[in-house]
Amino acid sequence: MATRFRPVSGRAPAAAAGRIIATDGQASQFAASVQGLTRRFGDRVVLDQLDLEIRAGEFVAMIGRSGSGKSTLLRALAGLDQELSGSMTVAEPVAVAFQEPRLVPWKRVLGNVTLGLRDPNQVQVATGALEEVELTDRLSAWPVTLSGGEAQRVSLARALVRSPSLLLLDEPFSALDALTRMSMHRLVLRLWARRRPAVLLVTHDVDEALALADRVLVLGSGQIAYSAAIAVERPRDRNHPELIDLRHRLLNELGMPAEADETI
Repeated sequence: MATRFRPVSGRAPAAAAGRIIATDGQASQFAASVQGLTRRFGDRVVLDQLDLEIRAGEFVAMIGRSGSGKSTLLRALAGLDQELSGSMTVAEPVAVAFQEPRLVPWKRVLGNVTLGLRDPNQVQVATGALEEVELTDRLSAWPVTLSGGEAQRVSLARALVRSPSLLLLDEPFSALDALTRMSMHRLVLRLWARRRPAVLLVTHDVDEALALADRVLVLGSGQIAYSAAIAVERPRDRNHPELIDLRHRLLNELGMPAEADETI
């Protein structure tokens, strides 16, 4: 598992003394390690000296109010934002699935999955990934002909072909209907169990976080305001006493009454 330090723009080389670079042992233990990460947009501080560790193979869900910095943190881990300060070590490769599938409309399904893939056996690898997401019958389909769930499966396949050590999911199920979302939850858990990447799922849905994750984080005021491990075996019954208690605690951390809708 390769690990790289994300460069922090605006830092002089002398500042490197405070950076933590993962050794091979650390790389096998953590898929991501973040210390003191700060991101400003003008005078607004979105991430404020944030610390976070994600263990290799761990499934983490992050919730928080809109504008709390969830997607900003995900973009930082993906290497898509360089205007940061702090230190960050991330195991490679990293793959991202966004809320919108972002498929290239002039390429068929197979071409979208192989897009940017540097592998001499890219067609074989892509076909295998599409088989994992149960879309081998849509290899030659155009994106415009896909349902919302099918398009997200293609997006997942495009992430899987990179055999990620860290898989970042940015609200990939939020636009799907309830039944399709449940199907995608089962699919993601199967893929995670088979491949065992570390996963960071950004979601607005408290129940989604409770159903999928090993650990749920609440992001607030630019920092991890709360963290809770979930020991309940999957598949999970949302009426399990531990999950009911944790749901109430998470809603409380978000400043919402327990009777509120769990989608925030």
